[in-house]
Amino acid sequence: MSRDQKSSSLPVLPCSSLQKKAKNPLQSSLQAVEDQVKICGHKRDADVFELFLSKKELTEIVDLSRFRNLKYLWLHHNKLHGIAFLTRNYCLTELYLNNNAIFDIEGLHNLPSLHVLLLHHNELTNTEAMVKELKGMQNLKTLTLYQNPLSQYNLYRLTIIYHLPGVELLDWKQVTEKERRSKITIFDHKKAHIIQSIAFGGKVDVSWNPKSTILQKRVSKLPSDFAFGDNVDKTVFDDPEDAVFVRSMKRSLMAITSMNWDTVPTREEEYGEMKKMDSAKMMILSLR
Repeated sequence: MSRDQKSSSLPVLPCSSLQKKAKNPLQSSLQAVEDQVKICGHKRDADVFELFLSKKELTEIVDLSRFRNLKYLWLHHNKLHGIAFLTRNYCLTELYLNNNAIFDIEGLHNLPSLHVLLLHHNELTNTEAMVKELKGMQNLKTLTLYQNPLSQYNLYRLTIIYHLPGVELLDWKQVTEKERRSKITIFDHKKAHIIQSIAFGGKVDVSWNPKSTILQKRVSKLPSDFAFGDNVDKTVFDDPEDAVFVRSMKRSLMAITSMNWDTVPTREEEYGEMKKMDSAKMMILSLR
């Protein structure tokens, strides 16, 4: 039999048959979930506290609301685009979503117990939408967002620190006190203005705000120029000591020069036949 005859004798499957053999993305994820539950030996959904679903080439995840006690979920190194599958997992404390293709994190606000959230190496671009979704998470302490398009923006790190003050570790770097001071200087000028005026004994009129933690007096209007002294830093700080620190670093340098009279020879020493003395010395004191 010739080669052409052999090839013509092979069965040709229709396209519909090939499509049936291809697994649906949700079916693939469901199979991965069931395999993990079986490996861990759990017989009830209530007994599942962790699921390891990383490196499964998953593009979608089946709804995981059946696992009400789930605390740890590994989904890194997949091909996910969103996280709509997390709806009633209120006990989830650690979520690993790094190294995916996620561009939308809508649904994370349903996870009030979240303590660790890894989102680095994804496609997040909207800082405002991300902050809005995470703002209510009071327990969130560790967050990673590097290697996302939004991490290339100016003031990205200070923006996150300002809107998510509970975060202590951002992109594997500890949030410092200096960064917390800077975020007030940049994002809350009115508050900085009030605190610094108190720190330096200035009297500044401010608008009445009953929700503010600072005691204020009701006045007709706020001074338009915020002027309470020349060359004064007009930013606001929570702690007066922070205001002193920042202002001290920004004030111009002032030098005070004085003669060291101990080095100046007397008339007798100058014109007499005594031992020659060194030239007079000046004393310079630099202050900010």
